[in-house]
Amino acid sequence: MRHLLEKAFEKRSSLFDVTDAFRIVNGAADGFPGLTLDRFGDCYQIQYFGLEMLPRRRELVDAVVETFNPVCVVVKERLSRSGKSLENAPMEVAYGSREDAAGTVREGNAKFHVDLLDTVNPGLFLDMRHVRLEVEERFRAMPATSEGPRFLNLFSYTCSFSVHARLGGAAIATNADISGKILDKGRENYALNGLDLRPGEFFRGNAVEYVRWAAKKGLKFDGIVLDPPSFARFKGLNFNVREHLMPLVAECAQILNPHGFIMVSSNYSEFALDFFARDVLDAVKSVHKEARIAWKRGQDIDFAGSGATKDSCLVATLVEL
Repeated sequence: MRHLLEKAFEKRSSLFDVTDAFRIVNGAADGFPGLTLDRFGDCYQIQYFGLEMLPRRRELVDAVVETFNPVCVVVKERLSRSGKSLENAPMEVAYGSREDAAGTVREGNAKFHVDLLDTVNPGLFLDMRHVRLEVEERFRAMPATSEGPRFLNLFSYTCSFSVHARLGGAAIATNADISGKILDKGRENYALNGLDLRPGEFFRGNAVEYVRWAAKKGLKFDGIVLDPPSFARFKGLNFNVREHLMPLVAECAQILNPHGFIMVSSNYSEFALDFFARDVLDAVKSVHKEARIAWKRGQDIDFAGSGATKDSCLVATLVEL
């Protein structure tokens, strides 16, 4: 087991200089069916998405400790013993203490707070790292103007995209999310990176509501990230990614500046990358005829075998004007 862990770790060696938060094991592709192992600084997270490895649970924790010398190992069961998916996963600190489960990780020029015991998601989605780094570089390359470039982060979660945008030179990075608690974590990430809070950067509410308000106010953005959950509910309104994503992309296109970009992504397992990218492009071209696809891709190199299982899938495309 230690040999498999060491082999999986070395496969991610190109990330070592970039970040200390990445996936070490991504299921069967790394020899561990139904299981993932993520590193968040000195803390490690094991998640069971299947029953195959559960009988070796203690052996696996011991192997992780012996191989990586972590401060903390948290185990989460994402599947019930009857085989049903669990959103409120049982969590156990299998090594270390509960206090050790929270900390800070680095990603390029940025730092982020994580807490492996807060919810199922510790505060940073690892499969979007490569896109966050590109957002920072795109803003760094934008020409200086009197007002500075503006960024819009919809379904912002803990505002990691916006931290990278601000570090790259965005004058304003607006975050829209329905959770006040999550936006507070975003403010903490701003502070961690020495970023001041600017007027208009935090909006608690529905992403669709914000886009329509921005359009009425005549606000324009140089970069937009649209990374929604598959389903969300807020104040009696439902967002279903299958029905509502592409219309929202078209509305976002109306507030996108010339020479700007929009990145759209989804973890919905029934989306196929080529068709998804085509639909996003068509939605943007309904407003900007000159729009073109810059790239379309799935998860980064640490997600070996991406797309083979429902718990490891991503479609993402970036359209620029």
